[in-house]
Amino acid sequence: MSVEPSSSSIVRIALGSLLVGLAVLALKGFAAYATGSIALFSDALESVVNVVTAIVALVAVRLSARPADAALPYGYYKAEYFSAVVIGIFIAVAALVIFWRAYEGFLAPAPIEADPVGLGVSVAASVLNAIWALTLQRIGRREKSPALIADGKPLMTDVMSTIGVLIGVLLVIATGYTQLDAVLAALVGLTILWSGWQLIRQSVIGLMDVAVEPKTLNAIRELISANAEGAIEAHDIRTRQAGPMMFIEFHLVVPGAMTVEDAHTICDRIEARLREAVENAQITIHVEPENKAKHSGIVVL
Repeated sequence: MSVEPSSSSIVRIALGSLLVGLAVLALKGFAAYATGSIALFSDALESVVNVVTAIVALVAVRLSARPADAALPYGYYKAEYFSAVVIGIFIAVAALVIFWRAYEGFLAPAPIEADPVGLGVSVAASVLNAIWALTLQRIGRREKSPALIADGKPLMTDVMSTIGVLIGVLLVIATGYTQLDAVLAALVGLTILWSGWQLIRQSVIGLMDVAVEPKTLNAIRELISANAEGAIEAHDIRTRQAGPMMFIEFHLVVPGAMTVEDAHTICDRIEARLREAVENAQITIHVEPENKAKHSGIVVL
């Protein structure tokens, strides 16, 4: 049986993301100041995006944890998808700022200070980011939280771009080719711009009520068939995912002479099995008499 996710634990994780983001931002800001590198400045600006990401994710998970009410009877789960869109927009703005600084740095390159403390601090910030990014991705997938997954992806991208930037900065110091610093900054901008596009794309898919994956849908169909004894068929099966919630709807055809109580018993049995196998399922079953049978979908033997 699946375990219900804890909304309070997700909120704590989102709050942890904010604290980690602020710490990494401080470390990278110091590294950029100590070395004077545009590429490290771009890396620090990417951390500003991560802090904004953490704030938006924290608000989203707190909002999505609210129970359904009269205004939103299906719940607040889609708030997390909106948060991912906002995060993607902030990433795009940060990328434009980085491109502008890279352009200025390419036209008027400045020397980089070979500050070992600044470079070491940048490495420490990257290690902290990597640990937290892996934690967010693991918990986000387990809890089916788009906001936490969205929060973790920029961090992992940040880690990879920081490694590339550090290697590039060392090359600039070794060769004296200062314009390479501006080129590296532009590459950082492209990296986070791609990350923002991916987040917006995934969020739009979620907001469009996309169906569950074929593998999951087949498992749902098999569960309905195996536990619908007494019914004739199930058809018009529809599914959609909204944050951690999965909505399942279908029509169940029963013999015309069957009592309401017996039909309800079949529905209860199907719902119980689905909830055991499918995490956070919201199930709606429309019972129909046998003359409504379409002889398609799931035929109960």
